[in-house]
Amino acid sequence: MSPPESAHAHDDSHAHDGHSHGHGDGHDESTSSRKLAAVSLINVAGFLVELAGGLAFGSIALVSDAFHMLFDALAYVMAFAAAHVAERYGNGDRWSYGLHRLEPFAAFLNGLLLLPMVGFILWESYQRFLAPVAIGTGPTLAIATGGLLVNVGSVYVLHGDAMSLNEKGAFYHLLGDAGGSVAVIVSVLVVEVTGLRVVDPLTAALIAVVVTWSALKVLRSSSAIFFLESPVESDEIRARIRELDGVGRVDDFHAWQICSQITVATVHLETDVETMAQAETVVDRVHDELADYGIDHATVELSPRYADRDVHLDTHCH
Repeated sequence: MSPPESAHAHDDSHAHDGHSHGHGDGHDESTSSRKLAAVSLINVAGFLVELAGGLAFGSIALVSDAFHMLFDALAYVMAFAAAHVAERYGNGDRWSYGLHRLEPFAAFLNGLLLLPMVGFILWESYQRFLAPVAIGTGPTLAIATGGLLVNVGSVYVLHGDAMSLNEKGAFYHLLGDAGGSVAVIVSVLVVEVTGLRVVDPLTAALIAVVVTWSALKVLRSSSAIFFLESPVESDEIRARIRELDGVGRVDDFHAWQICSQITVATVHLETDVETMAQAETVVDRVHDELADYGIDHATVELSPRYADRDVHLDTHCH
């Protein structure tokens, strides 16, 4: 029997040999959203209290920690807004993959807006370092302790046996926030005991550096999605696909992300199979291989392996 003219498959819900290309992980998404919403509200309230306290009692370290808390709170709020819009307005043929690109856009905007805040904190820290001012150690210590309790309470809300990916991200961010609150508490105690007022702006600068590092990571990851950076090792996947039965060669492979939760790929390969049933088996194997690398949507295109292919290409490429 002659080789198939071509075989083309695009299977978004392909499930085979235990692999699933769906986006759900069995976690209750509504429960996850409620948890993250609660954490967002708690952190926004904590930000307002710390900001007001830092400005009122002269602690730039407390102001810095407030912006650190705001950064994470905005990340959660923007994620909710993006997810809500994508779910409510992203259906239909107009948007090929819905409006999931709102997620990296919101993340990029969040990171970008944070940089001027960090600049303000560093400038104020520099001014306070040159001319230290007295801070209300008692009220500042109380507010910083309250900020730490906010972080601990948020961690308690999120903690569970099966956290979603977003919850895990929030969980580790909150641990970082807790570290910032501890740093403020320690700095206030040092100022109270030693009288070294420069400890407060130095602590603020340290927190600002940590926040900048977090913001740059967010900008880097969101930019990678926009510029279609491959989230997988293309050469490794090509090699794995070439080892599959029925695959002659891999002519083309591309992978990119729509958002952090959706990875798509296209692959064009030559095959030496002779029936459509064999071609479908090859496609299934390729889908399974791609699923192992976290690729959710894949378009697999097969072409017959013609005996005169190299001669034909050599003739038409010169």
